[in-house]
Amino acid sequence: MRIKLTISYDGTHYCGWQVQLNGKSIQTVVQAVLETILRHPIALSGSGRTDSGVHALGQTAHFDSNDLIDLNRLLYSMNALLPLDIRIIKTELVPDDFHARYWATGKVYHYHLHLDPVSDPMTRLYRTPVYGKFDQMALHLAANQFLGTHDFIAFANDSHKGVAAHDSIRTLKRLDIVEQNGGLRLEFEGDGFLYKMVRNITGTLLDIAAHRRSSNDIAALLLKKHRQATGPTAPAQGLFLMQVKYD
Repeated sequence: MRIKLTISYDGTHYCGWQVQLNGKSIQTVVQAVLETILRHPIALSGSGRTDSGVHALGQTAHFDSNDLIDLNRLLYSMNALLPLDIRIIKTELVPDDFHARYWATGKVYHYHLHLDPVSDPMTRLYRTPVYGKFDQMALHLAANQFLGTHDFIAFANDSHKGVAAHDSIRTLKRLDIVEQNGGLRLEFEGDGFLYKMVRNITGTLLDIAAHRRSSNDIAALLLKKHRQATGPTAPAQGLFLMQVKYD
């Protein structure tokens, strides 16, 4: 059986999704719980990594088992053993050749900004506060220039290795700016994202909103193809992986 998991987590106390030697990851915890329940080794494959401190409402992963598994019972058992900041939302039987990463046709990320002058203790772990000048019109003008198919290598960290080293072309289908209580939410939808691409685009947009650079700079930044030419990486806590899309 090949089983797909849809996973929600608060990434505050984890070093990210992927197994790492220097900290506790989401993948490590979920995999250990699966092995406890199923009593055999598990190789859990995710749709992609999320960084330390990044959250998810719709991460996906898959694993294989030779056992006949009751999916409803598995869902209940996993959530009974997992820490409260990780939940399995759904368990599904999928084709034997399904792959959580390679079958994905798109992803949706949300980035939350807190604009009120007084911070909110209830959202401090899930929004990035913005201080000083904030030109929302400039933000809108700049956001629209990211839409479409571009080489986003200038907005990728570690661009010399991994996927970005041989294919940095991505299509950003949507970058909506949505007002919410206390601030704004940036909604990114694309066919895929490079390492820290969403956070780097957000950092550049924040520079533009603060008038540290012009909203007309985006085309030139894309052509320069150099990470140092673009804005800083926005903090992790405002970022949520909302959905991984499949045909």
